[in-house]
Amino acid sequence: MTSAPVQPLLERPDGAEADAAADAGRPGPTAWLRRRRTTKDATDEFGDRGVLSAFDHRRGSVRGSLSLVHTFLFIGLVVAGLGPLLWLAKAAVTPTQDTLSQPFALWPNGIDWANLETAWNDIHIDQYFLNTIWVAAGSWFFQLLIATTAGYALSVLRPKYAPILNALVLATLFIPAVVLLVPLYLTVLHPPLIDVSLLNTYWAVWLPAAANAFNILLVKRFFDSLPREVFEAAKTDGAGPFRVFWSIVLPMSKPVLGVVSVFAVISAWKDFLWPLLVLPDPAVQPLSVRLPAVQSQTELDVFLAALAISTLIPVLLFLMFQRLFLRSAGLGGAVKG
Repeated sequence: MTSAPVQPLLERPDGAEADAAADAGRPGPTAWLRRRRTTKDATDEFGDRGVLSAFDHRRGSVRGSLSLVHTFLFIGLVVAGLGPLLWLAKAAVTPTQDTLSQPFALWPNGIDWANLETAWNDIHIDQYFLNTIWVAAGSWFFQLLIATTAGYALSVLRPKYAPILNALVLATLFIPAVVLLVPLYLTVLHPPLIDVSLLNTYWAVWLPAAANAFNILLVKRFFDSLPREVFEAAKTDGAGPFRVFWSIVLPMSKPVLGVVSVFAVISAWKDFLWPLLVLPDPAVQPLSVRLPAVQSQTELDVFLAALAISTLIPVLLFLMFQRLFLRSAGLGGAVKG
């Protein structure tokens, strides 16, 4: 006796199979297909599964709890990140008595805009602000120059001794910065090859800041990820090392250049100990050195106004370069197939 051939499950009539499955008390193929389709749609909607599954996300109680947690975290981050800056901006135009008696009140006795004018003119914040810009601009330029050229040599040119140089640069990261203060100071006081002291000149700040091993390794790692096919094509077209560096490598490296720029400017803007040592003349000192010196001789509201002015450049730099931290290099179309 021969048995009838088994018809594939998906080729059976949906209605008959569903009725038979219902009579037998088990789910039919249509229910299985619906579950699979629902799971696929949920996966497409929520992406890869995380701590909570797609079905958990569809529950109202779970969605409400997640919304509450997200709101709490967002408010916490805003308060922790922007709270001090907003309070400083408020205190900069608040009288001293109001700041001491009601530090979190919004101008109970009005706004005192004269604090900013007094800080700018009487404390000479304008002069120290300009000095800080010179220090930050020079440090940014020399750090970017050394980091890009050294990273290009170690990553793209790759001489035979490149691994040795890379190891030496990496080894300097393990030396504490405080250990280098005395040798650096003696070098600035009596520079080699020239018999001129660099004290009270911005070169004493710019040149030591340029030798930043972290920036060199950061730029080198980014250059390592660039497509080598572009370099080979440029060399085939007759481009030399300088042309490849200027016309190909630098335009493709805008993200890492923005990151190094922000690091360099903020580091120079907030540095205190080294400018204090090599710039003893108050006429050339930056804000980071002069503000602690004038604190004891200044009213609290005027001093807070000076602090608020000193934070303008770092905040503006972050707003200008924030997308470079989040944006990828955008090299998907750089190499043609």
